[in-house]
Amino acid sequence: MSLAVRKVEDTSGLDALISDLGTLETLARLAVSTSTIRLPDSDFLDIGRQLNGAAAILSLSVLCDSALEHYRGSFHNRVMYTPLVVSALTLGASLSGIASPKAKRHPVRDSVYATAGLIGLAGLGFHAYNVLKRPGGLSWLNLFYSAPVGAPAALALAGALGRCAEIVRGTSPGKIAKIMQRPAGKFLSAFCTIGIWGTVAEAALLHFRGSFQNPAMYLPVSIPPAAGLLLVQCVGRAPALQLRLARWALRLTAILGFAGSGFHVYGVSRAMGGWRNWTQNLLNGPPIPAPPSFTGLALAGLAALRLREKE
Repeated sequence: MSLAVRKVEDTSGLDALISDLGTLETLARLAVSTSTIRLPDSDFLDIGRQLNGAAAILSLSVLCDSALEHYRGSFHNRVMYTPLVVSALTLGASLSGIASPKAKRHPVRDSVYATAGLIGLAGLGFHAYNVLKRPGGLSWLNLFYSAPVGAPAALALAGALGRCAEIVRGTSPGKIAKIMQRPAGKFLSAFCTIGIWGTVAEAALLHFRGSFQNPAMYLPVSIPPAAGLLLVQCVGRAPALQLRLARWALRLTAILGFAGSGFHVYGVSRAMGGWRNWTQNLLNGPPIPAPPSFTGLALAGLAALRLREKE
């Protein structure tokens, strides 16, 4: 009789163990499903960080380029210190966004980016006025040697991309990121195309001033425009092949941005006195900080393609 009772107790213990294993399996399934739900959240955070990185490269380019150009102008107007301060703050905000693990918008970063966009547009107006007030007005000579339009435009682009980064990283899981009531991927594809083509126009103007004396000077007026054309075609429905081509063209554009700085370093070294006369040649030679603007816009374009795939 006691043996029978023991068998019954053993059976009940086995049933309890099976029940516990079933509970553990249920908990494991819940854990997997929870992590699956959170995947879009991490995707938006990753894309937002990439856009923060694009804004960081653009703001660093503006900071260095404006410092050189305004130093050459002897800071005769106190307003000329403004883009240095704002671009430095934008760079700091962008680095903070890259380092932050929080998938939400930050009001301080948002405010800095908005300020950068406004200051960039104001600088664009100042530089346009500087061109038009000279004798001859809008002429090739004044476009060649007056205040460059590219630097304030790049600051405005950095501010805009930074704000887009905050919007994307603050998107709730499972939803489509939207900018100005439009899918973020479509908006950024069109926006980055405009930015790339504008930067190409600036490079074409300055390289035309240099008479395209080096065949490499044709690269920034050939590869980035093609990348922009492929990117803008991805605003609508694009086949996988077109997305792949756009991605590779943007990667080449990103590499070209850093390579362009190397070419400009070489251009400075070819001036009279080379780097031994750097105090003069650095100011009058090709702008070393300018080409990485292509890199920043290309990174933003790649982020736009990632959003298009999700959309």
